[in-house]
Amino acid sequence: MPVWSLAAKDSPELTSLTRDLPIQVRQGLLTLVQLYGDASVLDEAEKALEPLSGVREALHNLKQLASHFKGVQVTFDLADLQGYAYYTGARFAIYAPGGTGALARGGRYDQVGAVFGRDRPAAGFSLDIKALVGAVHPRPLQAAIRAPWQDEPTLAAAVAALRSRGEVVVCVLPGHESEVDEFHCDRELLHVAGQWLVQAIY
Repeated sequence: MPVWSLAAKDSPELTSLTRDLPIQVRQGLLTLVQLYGDASVLDEAEKALEPLSGVREALHNLKQLASHFKGVQVTFDLADLQGYAYYTGARFAIYAPGGTGALARGGRYDQVGAVFGRDRPAAGFSLDIKALVGAVHPRPLQAAIRAPWQDEPTLAAAVAALRSRGEVVVCVLPGHESEVDEFHCDRELLHVAGQWLVQAIY
């Protein structure tokens, strides 16, 4: 399909698949493959795609969006087709320096709410937590306190008091005792002589 060739920027395949399309449409699709980079590609697109209906308005909207970004690097890829098929307007992706993928992807999607009786303009995005964690500089683990998981008011109060002082308290769920090492617990909260006390783990 031309759509997948366009998304992959596969010019030879796109040339083959669009051979029977009207020349204006075909040339426009082939040109889109080359239109990616900084905001100057919008000016290039205005010249190269001007004869096609709707292009001028779409490029004008993209230029307006670009004018609102200050102090960040913004690039455009007019052949980008990633994301969900229900998007009806501009799509975007957010990247971090040194990251391996998009931290977030989203865009404009109108009429999606019509099936729920709320047909109105909308925008949204999805966040890739793994990509976000991978883009953040690793921090050394803070020594934690291991605590049992019980529905017991005095235990809950003891845990809350420790956390209010900045301590990391890990409550170990039943059946997950073997997983506590990943939290670097060097102390544990124990019930001793009627009160909850923090003791070192030896």
